Amino acid sequence: MKAMTFDRYGGPEILRQSELPTPKVGPGEILIRVRSASVNPVDWKIMAGHLDSIMQAYFPAIPGWDVAGVVEAVGFDTPEFRPGDEVIAYARKSFIHDGTFAEFVTVSAEAAARRPASLDWDQAAGLPLAGLTAYQVLTRLGLKAGDVVLIHAAAGGVGILGSQIAKAHGARVIGTASEKNHDFLRALGVEPVTYGDGLAQRIRQMAPAGVDIVADFVGGVVDVTEAVLREGGRHASIVDPAAEEKGGHLIWVRPNGRDLQKLADLADAGKLTVPVARSLPLAAAADALALSMTGRVRGKIAISVSR
Repeated sequence: MKAMTFDRYGGPEILRQSELPTPKVGPGEILIRVRSASVNPVDWKIMAGHLDSIMQAYFPAIPGWDVAGVVEAVGFDTPEFRPGDEVIAYARKSFIHDGTFAEFVTVSAEAAARRPASLDWDQAAGLPLAGLTAYQVLTRLGLKAGDVVLIHAAAGGVGILGSQIAKAHGARVIGTASEKNHDFLRALGVEPVTYGDGLAQRIRQMAPAGVDIVADFVGGVVDVTEAVLREGGRHASIVDPAAEEKGGHLIWVRPNGRDLQKLADLADAGKLTVPVARSLPLAAAADALALSMTGRVRGKIAISVSR
């Protein structure tokens, strides 16, 4: 199979297109013919060696943890799926080796969900990691109808989905973002507020009684979180360990097919969409990673593998 690989830590320029054997399918696994993958910041951070202290890497390695595709084969005792099923998955394993920037990838059946019919392949590929991150943060915090939710970096990859998930659950959502993204957030039903000096005061003007939940998808904002959280409120971060020191949670997303299916169902109910900023072919995966590294892209960057 064709795959984009790296054989040492470094930047996007070390990616090479390689020919590798198609992965073997273990018990309880499915083999997915990849239609589309998507880029997340963790992909280029892994390539740079930032996760070397916690994850074993086996080179040559294939980056990518998001996938949308078609089941090619199933392993023993895998009644959930059969060849031909269209699926999505957060394909992270406990080690770094066989990712989704390839023609085929294996995942545990427990990590997969049915592809939402309302999303095209690129949109579907952009849902798993970012969507599960937002969903698991908000559900851990006990999201319920009527909550006032503050989302830091609401126009980012995770924040866009988190905002929609919170709205779908009946919450009022305030989202921090630069002014150029305010109209975009308003279209999602989010009340935007500008980053920078005086942020806590601006949020307090919008929610004088404080907010019930704060979801931090950017880091470095724990002081603002403390200043606007009402008594008894809950908060979590996906990047800042200081959240735990202040009574919150530091959350690392887990593959979970049941959670992912709930997101797919929200999409098919018209309550969740995945903006795609760019779609590039597999051979241009290095360009896709470099684009992600600029931090200037609103929406997902997809890698189209096959059609």
